[in-house]
Order: sequence, then structure tokens, then C-alpha cells
Amino acid sequence: MNTRPDVVISVKHLTGGYGEREILHDINFEVRRGEVLVIVGSSGCGTSTLLKHLIGLLPPRVGEVWIEGENLLATEGEVRTRLQRHFGVVFQSGALFGSLTVSENVALPLGEFTNLPDAARHYVALSLLEVVGLGGSAHRMPAELSGGMQKRAAIARAMVMDPHILFLDEPSAGLDPVTSAGLDALILDLSRYFGITFVIVTHELLSINAIADRVVMLDQQTRSIIAEGTPAELRRQTGNPAITRFFNRKPDPGQTIQTR
Repeated sequence: MNTRPDVVISVKHLTGGYGEREILHDINFEVRRGEVLVIVGSSGCGTSTLLKHLIGLLPPRVGEVWIEGENLLATEGEVRTRLQRHFGVVFQSGALFGSLTVSENVALPLGEFTNLPDAARHYVALSLLEVVGLGGSAHRMPAELSGGMQKRAAIARAMVMDPHILFLDEPSAGLDPVTSAGLDALILDLSRYFGITFVIVTHELLSINAIADRVVMLDQQTRSIIAEGTPAELRRQTGNPAITRFFNRKPDPGQTIQTR
């Protein structure tokens, strides 16, 4: 059992994947309360697979995921539901329902999991849309929003049950640099002013440097963690060429044209 009050997520000896294919092997790390932890790695190394294990969508072959002092994988029924309400998830697509307005999308979990009246649900949704900078878009449909606005609306919906932790999968994917920087600023504000702990999967180096308190890097060959630290610490690391190339944006020599 986790006994440190500053640790909100503890991953212990996690091994997992899909069917017979092992993608992650003996993964161990902790997430501290209020920090922004970013999970990185080259394409195919298992970052999104790890995220699915952390939120309970995939059971690991071996190992444990502890959230707020409870073993997520050992819980079931009402206990598991209660524990899952401690966190919100924003998938890469945003996953907004196209037939609902933005405010209806945000309020949807309140209708499913609380007995709040319609007026109260609407008020909470409007308040969160103001927080994420979409106060004037409550009655618009998702298709009317830009990609960045859809990501903000998805974050508002993930916050509606007042979670302690937010998991984000590639939040800046497909966004222009200005919009991506605005989303980075929102994440930092939510961490600073609301005390939300973030676990973010991203390959966007500018975002990693802007928002990460700490980084965990996965490796496809070893299927394990090969680096952990601040972005600055990993940029200075010279012991592993894969780490150096990733954090200094250097190409793999095997992918460059060789001339005589």
C-alpha cells in the first residue's frame, strides 16, 4: 500500500500489452500530487498503452496501479466507480458527442452520476467553460469549434466531476503552434490554481519543455523506462543516444542519407 501522502499514483512492476504481444515490461514510477508528469517515447514504444493501463481500460499481465492509496485493479463495483471519479480523461480526439451542444457535452457526466437538477448542471457546465476560455461557446455544436476549442471543451468535461487527476492523450496533436501554446498555458493554470495533477502523453517537444515538471521516457526495444527527470536534465543526458536524440531533436543516423 502507498503510504506517502505526496504520491497520488504508484505504478509497481507493470507488465502489459495486447494478447500475446508484450509492449511494456516491469514499469515502475510514481506521480506526485500537483505535478505535471509527461510520458514520452518514440512511436510504438507504448505510451498510449501505458495510459490505458493507468486508467483501467487494460488490465496488466503483472503488476499494480495504485491511485490515491487504493489498488485500481483490485477494486470493483461501487468502490471502483468511486475511485475512477478521482480522475478525468481526455482522449486525443476529444470524443465530444456531435449531437449535443458544448455545454450539454460538459454537463453529461453530471446527469449520469449525480442527482443535480438541470439548472445546477447547466450552471456547473457554464462555469467550467468560462475556466477553459469557452464561455461564449456553450450553445455551439462541436462541429462548429476549432480543434483547439474542442480540446478545451473536452478538458472542461473531464473536470466536471471535480477530479484530482487529469489524464491527457496527445492534447496538442494537430494543433498549430499558437493554439498549442495556449493549451499549454491552460494546463499550467489548472495545475497552479486548482491543484490538479496531470499525467500527459505527448510527443510535442515544445509542450514537454513548457509544461513538464517531470518526464518518464519509454523505450521500444527494452519495453521499459529508460529515463526519468526534468526536461532540462534529460536534455543534458549523454549516456543514451536515444534520449539525446529525442530531447535535442536529432535524427537517427540510420534514417539519414549516407553520402560518400
